[in-house]
Amino acid sequence: MGAHPPTTPHAVPAAGDPGDGSANRSPEGLQAGLKNRHLSMIAIGGVIGAGLFVGSGAGINAAGPGILLSYALTGLLVVLVMRMLGEMAAASPTSGSFSAYADRALGRWAGFTIGWLYWFFWSVVLAVEATAAAGILTGWIPAVPQWAWALLVMIVLTGTNLVSVSSFGEFEFWFAGIKVVAIVVFIVVGALAIFGLPPGHHAVGTANLLGHGGFLPKGPGAILSGMLLVVFSFMGSEIVTLAASESPNPVMAVRKAVNSVIWRIALFYIGSIAVIVTLLPWDSDAVTKSPYVAVLESLKIPYAGTVMDVVVLTAVLSCLNSGLYTASRMAFSLGERGDAPKAFATVNKGGVPAVAIWASVAFGFIATIFSYTSKDTIFEFLLNSSGAVALFVWLVICVSQLRMRRTIERETPERLTVRMWLYPWLTYATIALILFVVGYMFYDDSGRKQMVLSVVAAAVVLVAGLILQKKRPREVPEPAAAVRAPEQA
Repeated sequence: MGAHPPTTPHAVPAAGDPGDGSANRSPEGLQAGLKNRHLSMIAIGGVIGAGLFVGSGAGINAAGPGILLSYALTGLLVVLVMRMLGEMAAASPTSGSFSAYADRALGRWAGFTIGWLYWFFWSVVLAVEATAAAGILTGWIPAVPQWAWALLVMIVLTGTNLVSVSSFGEFEFWFAGIKVVAIVVFIVVGALAIFGLPPGHHAVGTANLLGHGGFLPKGPGAILSGMLLVVFSFMGSEIVTLAASESPNPVMAVRKAVNSVIWRIALFYIGSIAVIVTLLPWDSDAVTKSPYVAVLESLKIPYAGTVMDVVVLTAVLSCLNSGLYTASRMAFSLGERGDAPKAFATVNKGGVPAVAIWASVAFGFIATIFSYTSKDTIFEFLLNSSGAVALFVWLVICVSQLRMRRTIERETPERLTVRMWLYPWLTYATIALILFVVGYMFYDDSGRKQMVLSVVAAAVVLVAGLILQKKRPREVPEPAAAVRAPEQA
């Protein structure tokens, strides 16, 4: 436990106590209410964000068929980072995940900075997704104003998160399940069309991949430009390492998630994008606007637009649901370590960090209001200043793993059940690739503003962390590694 153990109006009994009101509690007092099927679907669906459905068109427009290389390179980056995170999370599952590991490996300032930036990112995402969901629902039922839909969506998903972690897991299980089924069906139908198997269709060959200016119609540099557009679609892969601490078997959950990340990215991202750029010309207006709908309409699938609206709405609600969960657990962890108000580290009788949830929702509500009243000023600033957080998180994970690996090998080598490949050289290579992408964002006109504002936001939080570290040193030292040993897996 961190510096400030959770205290609540209702005392939280130790895990396993007959009167604790739940079968299991994590060492932090959180309810261990996520089942294996919840975690499996969170791990699978976590990489399928709404950005894949609605944002991939911009990437295709920027790089042509070469966007496949952008997704492949970014996917490789995510696989390597997740392997490092999995190594630390399997050794010591905790609700703070990479923020807690940065705290231990690099210092309190690092855990504080990356934890608050991550919370900020997901709190802004709440507003983005609530607004997107409201836009779809207003299209279906125009009589209800868009702001009312946004409010309703936020209220419903806040309620599910407040009730229990199992209700969050159940909602996310079905949300993620719909996304997974939709992508798999899309790939299967698309693959059949590519080979000309449906009646009335002919095999398309490589005409769309190599025609229309070639595989790289805008040159090799477009691969990097494409990476800047798709890199943030992968944010969410790490959520399962936070959620694992609220399951009866966190070590096994982390191992399964890390081991499956390669095929998840290859299938859902690269597979579905390959279908799009093979079946349709990359430079058509329909692909740029809505690539998945364009493919379904080209195959004469009835009600293609409506079908994709349902899928996108599901993806948006899934992202909002998991974003609220993730932000609240990071706030809870920051509260535990004395880097946020102590109230954030309290849990109610159901083992849910209600104060942390309300704090995250409050910021999300404020940001949602700005998305309607100040879209081109305050809200745009919020989006840009949180835009590069994914890269900062990945960089911190890499550097933390370099330090944590030595500590784990020295103190608790039996917990090293997941190992980073080719340590430390592949870790160094990953750090170099992330720094290269960061540098390219400063160079690229479209990414410069976002990177500058994100760096400014990070600097402000870093200074606050250093001041806090100096003025309020922790009274209780952080544990070296702690939670449940792999033998319990």
